[in-house]
This record gives sequence, structure tokens and C-alpha cells, in this order.
Amino acid sequence: MNFDLLKRLCETPGIPGYEDRLRALVKEELRPLVDELRTDVMGNVVGIKRGRAPRVMVAAHMDEIGFMVRYIDKNGFLRLQPLGGFDARMLVAQRVLVHTRSGQTLRGALMASTRPTHVLTEEERNRAPKLEQLFVDLGLPAEKVQELVEVGDMVTMDRTTEQLGENVISKSLDDRLSVYVMLEALRAVRHHEVEIVAVATTQEEVGLRGATTAAYALEPQIGIALDITLALDIPGIEEHEAITRLGKGAAIKLMDSSVISHPKLVRHFREIAEREKVPYQLEILPRGGTDAGAIQRARAGVVTMTLSVPVRYVHTVNEMAAISDIEAAVTLLARYLEEAHTGDYAL
Repeated sequence: MNFDLLKRLCETPGIPGYEDRLRALVKEELRPLVDELRTDVMGNVVGIKRGRAPRVMVAAHMDEIGFMVRYIDKNGFLRLQPLGGFDARMLVAQRVLVHTRSGQTLRGALMASTRPTHVLTEEERNRAPKLEQLFVDLGLPAEKVQELVEVGDMVTMDRTTEQLGENVISKSLDDRLSVYVMLEALRAVRHHEVEIVAVATTQEEVGLRGATTAAYALEPQIGIALDITLALDIPGIEEHEAITRLGKGAAIKLMDSSVISHPKLVRHFREIAEREKVPYQLEILPRGGTDAGAIQRARAGVVTMTLSVPVRYVHTVNEMAAISDIEAAVTLLARYLEEAHTGDYAL
């Protein structure tokens, strides 16, 4: 796999509404793969590979969960506004990067407003932290913080992307991994008849906003959302609750909170996977959603499903995916795009 590309995607900061730096990178990578490239009002990057009907929209969101500076107190500590679904238990004593309007990047400690463990009562020690207790210490005098940082500045987690055994581990695999899958699948398509519209969407983590407007404007007949999904094949989780497992292939989603996948489109993907010997697993996600939920309901409706990559430890700085599952997703998507024109999805 092109690990360097994945690393650049994951380590480039971009929270909902502030995807500028990542958008520049995606445009650079997408430009040689498409016939037309543009950016819409919401900041979605739209790349078009010309062909005949039907139009297939492939969507992967660029934004990562992160924070915005909400308040700077008189001592120079930053209070944060979350953008996306954080679990405060996973954030205490992490490091963050504050990206200032002037272009500087400041490293800070993300800490909770609590006493050290040495002097906590038993009740306090067992109490879970809350997001509103978190603050950032930049290690700078208050007047310097006031000079450098503004309310609204972007804050992201400070972690690199690494290979770990047969896996990759990083912050923001959700959903930079799917942007990677989209780019590599376009590279792997040998021929196509349909019109392919590849969209790197914005603001998915706060309500599928970019995909909503993009699908309305582009009017696709078929929509493929690319996202990660939960791999709960870890200690403490019952086997029947695993949803997906690392190393068992790409996940073809049957349903989640936002969408019930089109059954004939699911069948088409399964037939391709079995014929091409691409490992896959079926996914039912009881809670959570993807851009598919927005695409499916655009205008008069779109034949839609989600293709997922299983990931452990989702919405933490240690998101982990198997390289073999990533490769399976790339291959399956590429093979589908080559024969999407043959699909009969009438009900």
C-alpha cells in the first residue's frame, strides 16, 4: 500500500468546517485521476471521470473529530468546543496541536480539571471525566497565549500514523482511510463506462452536511459511501457483538442508524467479491451513520450503500486497521466501478 499517502492524509489537520489544508492535499492527489475537478460552496472536493449514465457518486469525508478554542482564561489555559463524538475517558493526558490563524502550530497538554491521584478520594477516583472539564496547557505565559491564540482556532490530536505489525495505527483513520481508499480505487480502475463522481466531503462528523448538499447538486443514480466501521474483536466484548473483525476483509454494510443499504446493490458487491476472491464481511452497525444516509435521501432517492473498512478503537488516537482489509476495500471498489453499468437495481 501507499503508506506515505495515508500518513500525509491522516496527519494533515482538518476538523469539520476547517478542512482547508486537507482539501489542498486531496485536490493535488485527485487532479491527475479525473477529467474535471472543482470545489463547491461547502468545501467538498468533486472529481469527475466522464462516462455515460448512470452517474455513480463515491463519497469519503475529509473531516476528523477535533476541537475549536472556545475560551482563553486569564492564566492562558484554553477551554474547548468539541466538533464530533469524543469519549472524555480516552482524552485525558493526551497531547494536542493548536493551529493558529497566523499559521503557527502550538503543542499543548490536554488535561482535566481535577486533583492528582495522590489526593483523590475513592469516589473521585472512580468518577469518569467529562468533556467540559478538559483544558489545554500550552506551557506559555498568559499574555503570550493571548497574543498567539484566538477563539475559533482549530485543535487536533497530536499523534502520528505508524505501521504496527500487519496493521496501521493513527488518529483520524475515520475517515482519512476512506479518502485513501477512494484515491487508490480510482488509480486501480482499468476501464469504466459509468460517470464516476468522486467526492471528498466536509462536515460529516457534525451531521453529514457536505454529502447532503453534494448529492443534491450532483444528482447521482448510485451512491457509494466510504467509511470506517467498528471492529470490536477485542477483550471484554462478546463474540456476537464484534460487528466486524480485523483481517477478515472489507465490510459491506447492510444497515446502520442512517441507512438501510439497497439490497440489490449489496448483492452486486457480494457477487463481485466472491467472483474476484476479495475477502469481505457483512456489517450491521446498531448505532452510527455515514454519508450514505444523506446521499440516499437526495431529491427522489438514490440507490445507496456503504463500503467500510473495519477499525478498532474508533474515535481515539489509536484507531487501528488491517492493511489487508484496506487493500480489499480498494480492490472491491475498483472492480465495482468497472462494471457498475451492468447493475439492475429496479425494485
